[in-house]
Amino acid sequence: MRVAITLEQCWHRVPGGTAAAALGCVEALRRLSAPPETVGVSAWHRKSPEEPFAPGVPTARLRLPRAVLYRCWHQMRWPAVQQATGEVDVIHATGMAVPPRSAPLAVTVNDLAFLRHREHFTSRGLRFFARSLELARTDADAVVCPSKHTADECVGAGIDPERVRIVPYWAEDRLVPSLEAEAVRQRFELADRFVLWVGTAEPRKNLAGLLEAWQLLGREDEELVLAGPAGWKSDLRRDLAHSGRPIRRLGFVAEADKRALLRAAAAVCYPSLTEGFGLPVLEAMVQETPVVTSAVGATAEVAGEAGRLVDPSQPRQIADALAGLLDDEAVADRLGKAGRERALARFTWKRTAEGLMDVYRDLAG
Repeated sequence: MRVAITLEQCWHRVPGGTAAAALGCVEALRRLSAPPETVGVSAWHRKSPEEPFAPGVPTARLRLPRAVLYRCWHQMRWPAVQQATGEVDVIHATGMAVPPRSAPLAVTVNDLAFLRHREHFTSRGLRFFARSLELARTDADAVVCPSKHTADECVGAGIDPERVRIVPYWAEDRLVPSLEAEAVRQRFELADRFVLWVGTAEPRKNLAGLLEAWQLLGREDEELVLAGPAGWKSDLRRDLAHSGRPIRRLGFVAEADKRALLRAAAAVCYPSLTEGFGLPVLEAMVQETPVVTSAVGATAEVAGEAGRLVDPSQPRQIADALAGLLDDEAVADRLGKAGRERALARFTWKRTAEGLMDVYRDLAG
């Protein structure tokens, strides 16, 4: 079987979770004993993206820049990916840029946040995502969702439930040794105990709510650490300027450093307003670090009873949940171990790969 997988999001200014998830799917498929032949698809670029977003498979480039390619795909339904890849049995659009159905087509819908929080998106972004949803509804033979939450939203948006398939993501299961994690903490000159947030700064990540919770918590000995690139519609510099508590902003960090920081943290807090999955939650669980996250959206599915689930619109709830973990190391340790056990049991590369292969086989006939 030969599968074309769109990977253009790896070249975005802020690749974010959608690129990480797509590359995770590619890596999961590669680990199978009998993997499909996969070829990436992108717009025209002179260079490969920097690590960790360099595709792990050969990538064929259509001879159009991204903006033109997206517009042609969504409005003209041209060009076919086969112009770059040659013949394929299945096309898998791993993001919301949907190529024409020139072979059986699977489309991943990570979330439909643009329907729930329109104020978080630009008018151009809203038009793009609305067209993406329309094409998923009309052209996709299968709609792949990483969570039941997103699957339910897709059905609610008019996608035939018989075409919706749930294939959860996974995270590398290596537990960073404590000494390695401590070395990274010292290199970044962080407090002995700190709360970590990881992600791309954008409105739905609810950093404003987290910062307010940190103020309410009033900790002096611990530090709040923010790791990840700036995104859009978020002014962290302004928000941090008004903060009177210890907060560190690290910006983008290398993948190995991110895992070590997740391991070193006393707790990870990820109180998003909505998520289609929430990879940072799973990555923290793998590192045996207790998690405070949202009771709404897919993060509750990922964390389950191993996480402290809160209403993300209530900073006091976030603060109280963090206080419970910071002040009771026995509880924090128990939840951390439960999180890793849940992650290794439910969110494996094999489950992701086999779920995708089931979709591809059904589409290829």
